[in-house]
Amino acid sequence: MSSTAIATVTKMLESLPETAQAQVVEHLREYIEDLRDELEWDALFAKTQPQLVTAAKRAKQEIAEGRAKPLDENQL
Repeated sequence: MSSTAIATVTKMLESLPETAQAQVVEHLREYIEDLRDELEWDALFAKTQPQLVTAAKRAKQEIAEGRAKPLDENQL
């Protein structure tokens, strides 16, 4: 975030009563924490893409060769 954007947010916060400022800060903390979690999940998922592609290709090949069986949910 640019320093101009940070300054704008700071001015907006400063225009609020302290109790409202505290509420906004808490909401921002939660939002940023959720955003960080999503970014971490996206990064981890991206790392597994090659393995997922390989597994999907292997599954398609096994189906084509008749080596795959339908999933029996009762055996889970």
